[in-house]
Amino acid sequence: MKRDEALGHFAAIFCILVWGLTFISTKILLRDFAPFQILFIRFLIGWLALWAAAPKKISTNNKKDLLLFAGAGFSGVTLYFLLENVALTVSFASNVGVIVTVAPFFTGLLAWKFLASEKPASNFFIGFVVAIIGIAMISFNGASFKMSPFGDLLALLAALSWAIYSILTRKLAAPGRGSLATTRAIFFWGLVFMLPVILYEGINLEAEKLFKPVNALNMLFLGLLASALCFAAWTFSLKSLGAVKTSAYIYLVPVVTVFAAALVLHEPITWLSAGGALLTITGLVLAESRFPVSKKQA
Repeated sequence: MKRDEALGHFAAIFCILVWGLTFISTKILLRDFAPFQILFIRFLIGWLALWAAAPKKISTNNKKDLLLFAGAGFSGVTLYFLLENVALTVSFASNVGVIVTVAPFFTGLLAWKFLASEKPASNFFIGFVVAIIGIAMISFNGASFKMSPFGDLLALLAALSWAIYSILTRKLAAPGRGSLATTRAIFFWGLVFMLPVILYEGINLEAEKLFKPVNALNMLFLGLLASALCFAAWTFSLKSLGAVKTSAYIYLVPVVTVFAAALVLHEPITWLSAGGALLTITGLVLAESRFPVSKKQA
């Protein structure tokens, strides 16, 4: 295994460990902030941090690159989180938790069509089925499945939106273009697409709530670690491993959330959720195994 590929796996695992904790931070912040306020502030913090870390202007070769950056910002920053947040308000959290993890499946299908260097093998789809069964066991954990057609459709569209983001970001992985600068440009466009909603609804922030220690720490965690650092690391993984192999790590987010909730919120781990975690990890191993990384440029 080459050094960049090994680092790509490490970066993806790091992202999943952090993203599995974001649900807890967001739950704390929702006491004082609306979902869209949290979204805008975290990515504004992330964009400013990335600008400070990589202030050099990014090189764009043509209008196609600008469209790719804009598309990645819209699909992976604005649209994905907007769809997921709305889905959570009109559907069941367990439904959304399962449905959004089909993003790797959509990524595989889109890669088959749009990335000549990445063609998922049969084991990728077998791993998907095994992982989804495990995630369903974690999410429902003995509760009955209840349909919420509109909310579930929004969750499915959120998964598709993330898959589109992964493909577009993979296409932006040009030689000499750093992950920090690439992510900064994507965040910029994500913030641009948020502006209409911000102007319509108003940001209406209260300084007292924003600078409350628990809120400030959680907002910095989401902005600096979960957004700036993790999105840049995810961009690096997409460049090193490809969109399909990187996206498969998304299966682990519910597993991390289960154990984090047990440690922080003292929620019990049942035999069903433990078995689901084991199945999910098995599915990831299957999806990652024997998948050739092509040397061709996407």
